This record gives sequence, structure tokens and C-alpha cells, in this order.
Amino acid sequence: MKKIGFLITARLKSSRLPMKLLKELNGQSIIEHVIQRIKEIEGVETIVMCTSINPKDIPLVELSKANNIYYFNGNEEDVLDRLLTATKLYDLDYMVGITGENPLFSLQHTEEIIKLINENDFDFIYPNGLPIGCATYALKKEALETVCSVKNVVDTEIWGYLINRPEIFDVHLFDVEESFRWPDLRITIDYPEDFKFVEYLFEHLSYEERLDLSKVLTYLKAHPEVLKIHENNRQLDLNEETKKRINQYFVENKEEIIKIKNKIYTN
Repeated sequence: MKKIGFLITARLKSSRLPMKLLKELNGQSIIEHVIQRIKEIEGVETIVMCTSINPKDIPLVELSKANNIYYFNGNEEDVLDRLLTATKLYDLDYMVGITGENPLFSLQHTEEIIKLINENDFDFIYPNGLPIGCATYALKKEALETVCSVKNVVDTEIWGYLINRPEIFDVHLFDVEESFRWPDLRITIDYPEDFKFVEYLFEHLSYEERLDLSKVLTYLKAHPEVLKIHENNRQLDLNEETKKRINQYFVENKEEIIKIKNKIYTN
């Protein structure tokens, strides 16, 4: 059986919504909702809070201890380096990941990802079509190491364009069911209005332990007026110039990247 760990990327540096991960939703901090959600997933041996060496992130370390999960303090800016170092430190074959501001990620599709990991040998697994902030992903350790060896950018907060490269890696993207498909909907917390939106959902929908994503989507389809709370916010993305530079880099260096990958995978 492959050793699978769940890595939470988390920092407290947000300028748009300061200390957002510590804000409370029905008596629990946002990041604790994420942690408790992960604990319901079968097949995950290790949960790690991947934060930074910045002293400002010490509260996340304390929260990790209080919630009986591991933590790792790594590179402040290079998210991929942080994830790779934690993956090696905890001797994982695969990491499944989410960022800490997503307290309503899909448990159902995360379990599907775990199943795919155990039945296949994909490098990168990702569900297509879920709302922004609701999808987890999986990375094989060697694929993550390959990307970290060849990437030509340091600030890798938005790094999907580096790993979703079918010309290099064995990428498996699977479509989610129609009832979950809402790719333009944002259920993530970047701005104050995002927090008000998610807070509204936690206050107006009934749940016992975890608020079910399918229940949230059904409710929002029946009450579209709720979407107005944060309708003017847009998801951050790389600019077109950076995307072009990344694509050009992979095109121009494809053969060399494949050589590096093969060396890593055979060691």
C-alpha cells in the first residue's frame, strides 16, 4: 500500500484578509475546519501543516499541536519546495493537498483521488469542474521532485501550470458529476466578502459534524441571491506573460526535463 499524506499549505501573511485562517466559523477557526475535514478521509496516514519559517506563522504550529497533526516550517515563498521537503521528511509516496483557506473542499472527490492513487501510478491527479476552493489534488513524490528540479520561477504560489504538463507527466484529470460541476463558483476565502459568504453558509445550513458540499451547492442553486455577497471578487491567476514564459520554458527544454525526470524516477 502506498504511503499517502495530506499536506495543508498555510500561511498567515494575507494582505487582503489578515490572519484569515484564524477567523472563526461557528466556533472553529477556518484552518481547524480544514483539519477536521481531512481527518474523515480514509487512507491518509499523515496530516501535515506546511507553513513557513516566518515567526508570524507560529500560531499555525500551535494549532497543529492542539489538533494532533504534524507540522513543517519551510521556505517562505517557494510553496513547491516546502511541499517537497515535507513529502520527503515524512517519507510519503504521494501527497494530497489543499490550501488552508478552503473549509468546504470535497470529501467525496478526495476519496476518489485516494482510490486512484492506490490503483494506479499517475504523477498528478485532479478533479475537473468543482467550484474553486473545493478540489484537492495528488502529486507523486518523484513528479514533485522533478518540477522542483527544473522550475524557473521561485514564487510558486500558483504552480498548477508547472505540473499539469501531459507532455512530461502522467496526468489524470477526471470530470466530476454534473451535480458538483460549477467551475466558476468561488468557495474559498481570499477577501472579506468571501469570508462573509462562507460564514453565511455555515450559519444557514444545518450540519452535525461537517457541512456537506453537495448540500451547499443545492442550497446555492435554490438561493442564487446569496452569491451576491462576494460576486465582485475574482480568483487570482498568473498573468498571460508568465503563463507564456512557463510554456516556452517547457517547450524549449522538454528533452532535458524528461532526462531529469527519468533520472529521478529510476533512483
